Amino acid sequence: LAVQLDEDACALIVHLANSDARVALNALEMAVKLAQRKRDDGVHVTRADVEQAFQQRALFYDKKGDYHYDTISAFIKSIRGSDPDAAVYWMARMIEAGEDPKFIARRMIILASEDIGNADPLALVIATAGFTAVDYIGMPEGRIVLSQVATYLASAPKSNAAFLAIEKALQEVKSTELESVPLHLRNAPTPLMEQLGYGKDYKYAHSYEDHFVEQNYLPEKLKDKIFYHPTDIGSEKMIKERLEKLWPKRKNSAKKEKTE
Repeated sequence: LAVQLDEDACALIVHLANSDARVALNALEMAVKLAQRKRDDGVHVTRADVEQAFQQRALFYDKKGDYHYDTISAFIKSIRGSDPDAAVYWMARMIEAGEDPKFIARRMIILASEDIGNADPLALVIATAGFTAVDYIGMPEGRIVLSQVATYLASAPKSNAAFLAIEKALQEVKSTELESVPLHLRNAPTPLMEQLGYGKDYKYAHSYEDHFVEQNYLPEKLKDKIFYHPTDIGSEKMIKERLEKLWPKRKNSAKKEKTE
């Protein structure tokens, strides 16, 4: 099949592809198909064919425009909302528009921790493995990996407790005077530091039954502070039950929150 590509058509592809070879090749392929419909004895690709090709490829999706962010937002919210069908639809829109598959994979890694967390710790492992697989095999086969990860994350139990924990801890650090590290938690690499009480009375957890002993690990003024509030969802329920068994103050804190 003989293909003639006008110079201005070629220049437009280079400009609109924005240094993305995959986008350029996909647009050229579509422009050739559009031009082929006009005649049977060869293909003459014009600037108009390229413009039409990019319009169809874009599907109203502009990487630098609002619709780019609207689409990724819809994708993330669909996974957070446990709708695998909506998730793969919005992901298909992004893939068809030429979005970088690794961008999609990175966003799913973030979501796995922020919106699923310890409710299903495997979610982060799967999302991270998905990024590695997409990076290794590329497209178009990478779409299968992305779909597997997206549908798993969308179907997984949800919890943002880990995300809220670090946000609360950061807020505490930023808004209050920094307290010194308790002496029993300090490192004592020299005899002088030992004499000053560094590391004194520290209880080594592995020397106790069930490898646990109750002691304070926070600065004195924050000893009753609780940042991490695990939910009753998925695997996090077991974490919550274990922590409440180890630290009775957690159970009392949960009861107090319910009554307030």
